[in-house]
Amino acid sequence: MLNGIRVIEIEALGPGPFAAMQLADMGADVITIHRKGGTNAAGLTDQHILDRGKRSIALDLKSPDDLAIARRLIATADSLIEGFRPGVMEKLGLGPAACMKINPKLVYGRMTGWGQDSPLSERAGHDLNYIALSGALWYGSQPGQIPQTPPTLVGDIGGGAMYLVAGILAGLVQAQKTGQGTVVDAAIYDGSAHMMNLLMSLAQSGNLSETRGESLLDGPHWSRCYRCADGGFLSVQCLEPKFYACFLEVLNLSNDPDFTAQYDRTLWPDQSARLTRLFATKPRDHWADLFEGTDACVAPVLSPREAQAHPMNQTRQTWMTENGVPQAAAAPRFSTYDWHLKPSPTRGAHSAEILAELEEKERSASSSGLSTPGD
Repeated sequence: MLNGIRVIEIEALGPGPFAAMQLADMGADVITIHRKGGTNAAGLTDQHILDRGKRSIALDLKSPDDLAIARRLIATADSLIEGFRPGVMEKLGLGPAACMKINPKLVYGRMTGWGQDSPLSERAGHDLNYIALSGALWYGSQPGQIPQTPPTLVGDIGGGAMYLVAGILAGLVQAQKTGQGTVVDAAIYDGSAHMMNLLMSLAQSGNLSETRGESLLDGPHWSRCYRCADGGFLSVQCLEPKFYACFLEVLNLSNDPDFTAQYDRTLWPDQSARLTRLFATKPRDHWADLFEGTDACVAPVLSPREAQAHPMNQTRQTWMTENGVPQAAAAPRFSTYDWHLKPSPTRGAHSAEILAELEEKERSASSSGLSTPGD
């Protein structure tokens, strides 16, 4: 889908590399500038999942010669991704102004937690801190329990990487139309708050309360997870009445007066308590089998390895194993693009290849009378 689009990624941690992987999954030529002698996001020197489909060149950006190579590469790019604290790229001489001077069409993607210009922009933080302050963590548990979300998914990936990808794609469209690049300021704080808009829309109908446990999706007995006899968990979210009716029918509770009032908030605690006791009587897979093939909106909570073995995955082939490590295939899928897993490079694996391509491109530009990068 992004064939012909070149992205230069300056090595960083977490959401930046994830966003670059997403673009590589869509067919972009992503060249990662890895640190010479460094380690990847997992503290390793070998291949890393987030580098899949990319090419790698190892440079020391504090070296004038290597910094010049980085500038030459940026001059050939459609987009750049960096994830340092504000000001670091400027100190290296690779800030937006410097890069867009040599490449006016460049879409310059910046990934931070607090944003480029905010009272907290210089402060350290991580996924949980960003979504805590943005409000996105508030509904992240059952009433009375400590708020917690799946690590990195709401902040780093949802509010960070995905918004950076969307911003870069929008910037690329604009650059193709106008010849003018842009700076994409993707802050996890902003993105995670923006993701809340779907939930906040419930406030318009009176179904969202800032008191945890009293909103349409965070308090009902039909919208939560339950522990089963074997320690496994079952997810239940039968929001609509017809699905709730199916849920009760499977459990032989259709005529139970305790469950006829689906939306009575005063009954939710007692209804949840009864279901808690019920689901604790049998193992997870018993319940999963019982609800299989129904519209009760019930599913077992699986680990990634369990998800890979599930019949759903046998059809979709969403999960796979590479080098003994589970990883998920590209998403979304396209009718005109047949994605296949490309290996992750070792650090610097393509240095010679990339430099040779760069020199050939510059020779071609010089012989045709076009300006060369940096002119």
